[in-house]
Amino acid sequence: MSNQAYNPYDNMLSVLSEAASLLGLSYNDYATMCYPERELKVSIPVRMDDNTIKIFEGYRVQHSSARGPYKGGIRFHQDVNIDEVKALAAWMSFKCAVVNIPYGGAKGGIKVDPKQLSRDELIRLTRRYTTRILPLIGPDQDIPAPDVNTNGEVMAWIMDTYSMFKGHCVPGIVTGKPIEIGGSVGRVEATGRGTTIIAYECMKACGMDDKNARIAIQGSGNVGGTAARIFAANGQKVVALSDYTGGVYCEHGLPVENILEFLSDKNHTLDQYLDPGVTHISNAELLSCGCDVLIPAALENQITAENAGDIKARIIVEAANGPTSVEADKILAEKGVIVCPDILSNAGGVVVSYFEWVQNIQNLTWELDEVNSHLKKIMLNAFNEVYQLSVEKQVSLRMAAYMVAIKRISIAGKLRGGPISLA
Repeated sequence: MSNQAYNPYDNMLSVLSEAASLLGLSYNDYATMCYPERELKVSIPVRMDDNTIKIFEGYRVQHSSARGPYKGGIRFHQDVNIDEVKALAAWMSFKCAVVNIPYGGAKGGIKVDPKQLSRDELIRLTRRYTTRILPLIGPDQDIPAPDVNTNGEVMAWIMDTYSMFKGHCVPGIVTGKPIEIGGSVGRVEATGRGTTIIAYECMKACGMDDKNARIAIQGSGNVGGTAARIFAANGQKVVALSDYTGGVYCEHGLPVENILEFLSDKNHTLDQYLDPGVTHISNAELLSCGCDVLIPAALENQITAENAGDIKARIIVEAANGPTSVEADKILAEKGVIVCPDILSNAGGVVVSYFEWVQNIQNLTWELDEVNSHLKKIMLNAFNEVYQLSVEKQVSLRMAAYMVAIKRISIAGKLRGGPISLA
């Protein structure tokens, strides 16, 4: 999808303004949510394996601390830019508020294609980036986590770098760490698991029989792959799945476990997958394929005004951040497509990140059943609150989710005294 005319931060502001208006708020009531509290841009010099020095560009944006410490992932991607990171930080604020966990929102990123770097180069890049953002982060200040093209290993490098500067081990500085150094069981699967919890509730609310539901998932990483595995295990037909090279489709249901096992080899991509019952399709074709539930679990700006009219799904559950443009939302609403917004449906990751952080600061370890049980309870409570408001106010699920989040952030700001003048 082309991103040339798309600004994710403008997209966020448009939805924020509409939701605030529906709440009857004046601009003064939500003005602070329109601007990040802090934006940091850093240059990151890295010695490459050939002994040359290359300078990378990195960011850390802190959107809101009204409800608690900043929380948000760090992504490594060649298309990262400040507007994207600002939007992602704001979405994190709303996401934490809608599921009612005591965090504000932040996000970080480095403009880099990690596939072009060796492991040693990635380690040096990550450590130097950590030193650049060190004054802004801390276990009670700003807690990073994995995002696109980062994982538990990258979080371990950040934790180690931060701990070296502090002179002692600080596991609570990041979440999404390997279990062996303070990570939480269930964290890797949390976003995908939370997405399925919300998807089943959406199907139930729409009167759809989930046993016969056909699911299409754009993306097969941690989020898309976990969701596909859960759906297939529960008897749903996953008819389409994709990665960055394209997708595969089978109207009778894909062999999900076989595909994910194939992709577990990092040298394998879906365009290489061969099966006589499977048809190869593009990512664009996946979005418009025959299915009941569509789950975009890749990058933002995938469903636009250009392709929204071609979508056949009755329900869209946003597992990626910002996959649907404002213009596409209007087209989908006219078609009667139910869209469950990212700030609700993909919040499972930050919920279990919160559990990990709680375990770290209290020196506790939870069992998987306990983690998943608490996750399900929080996701269901959030969905029910958003759905009931949607019905009561006759607004979309996206507007209802934003209304819940904005109200919580606004109340927190007012209780703390609102904008403070030092004049």
